[in-house]
Amino acid sequence: MAYRKLGRDNKHRRSMLATLTKQVVNNESITTTDTRAKEVRKFVDKMITYGKKGDLVSRRKALAFLHNDKATVDKIFTDLAKRYENRNGGYTQILKVAERRGDNSLMVILRLVSEEEPKQETKKEDKKEKKARRTKKEDK
Repeated sequence: MAYRKLGRDNKHRRSMLATLTKQVVNNESITTTDTRAKEVRKFVDKMITYGKKGDLVSRRKALAFLHNDKATVDKIFTDLAKRYENRNGGYTQILKVAERRGDNSLMVILRLVSEEEPKQETKKEDKKEKKARRTKKEDK
């Protein structure tokens, strides 16, 4: 199977995932269990991708999944679509917090990524510059 069942039947699972998706979009971060966060991440990314497309079919699909919550869909199609227009996926990040006291399950924070310059690209450029400097020093 391509998805986690989360110990729920189909209708309850779909409703729970839609509710968690709405909470992530509206609050921009939630605290939940690790397995739920990994499953909700897929749907949040899908909703933001719908927002980036911006056509009527995408809006109707988002409304259908989010239980006709027009305020949430408007936020996706106006704010989040503009925020992530230059990003090709990976709109969420999972930060591990601690184990829950009652059943010792791993709790995480699922949040939307703030749009900043990727740090990895600058590191690669810095490494290339350092190598170029070393070769210049060695040539002298």
